[in-house]
Amino acid sequence: MRIRTAVPLALAATAALAGSLLVAAPASAAAHQGGVHLGRIQYDSPGKDTRSTASLNAEWVEIHNNTKAKFQLKGYKLKDNTGYTYTFGSYNVSPGKTVRVHTGKGRTSPGHVYWNRGSYVWNNTGDKARLIKPSGKLLDSCSWTKSSKGTKNCH
Repeated sequence: MRIRTAVPLALAATAALAGSLLVAAPASAAAHQGGVHLGRIQYDSPGKDTRSTASLNAEWVEIHNNTKAKFQLKGYKLKDNTGYTYTFGSYNVSPGKTVRVHTGKGRTSPGHVYWNRGSYVWNNTGDKARLIKPSGKLLDSCSWTKSSKGTKNCH
């Protein structure tokens, strides 16, 4: 008799656990999309790769703040597959706004920061951008494998 009641109870407990896991997954995904994340990436600078300032600055990564509060990026890192690393100084991204990290040289202005490199970072045929917290933990990543129009929409 106990065996017959134990099986339905075990099945009910399993179904309840499975149901709670199904509910938790979308909430987690929604939280990720609601935070700070990589947006669009222009990994292939339009035109010939001349290494001019204009060409280098036409290669960029956007970081979007989809929260309702200002977000301080100080100490956050942007990395590629080969280890090129940009480390943010003090920079606030306002709620709902985006900052574009340009590869070349320039002056920081609202919505734009500059890596100040004299060569390209992002590989046209495949690479992975990583946004890393000051603690070293990965916040977001975005990868591509083929050159098409040279852009990737990450979210």
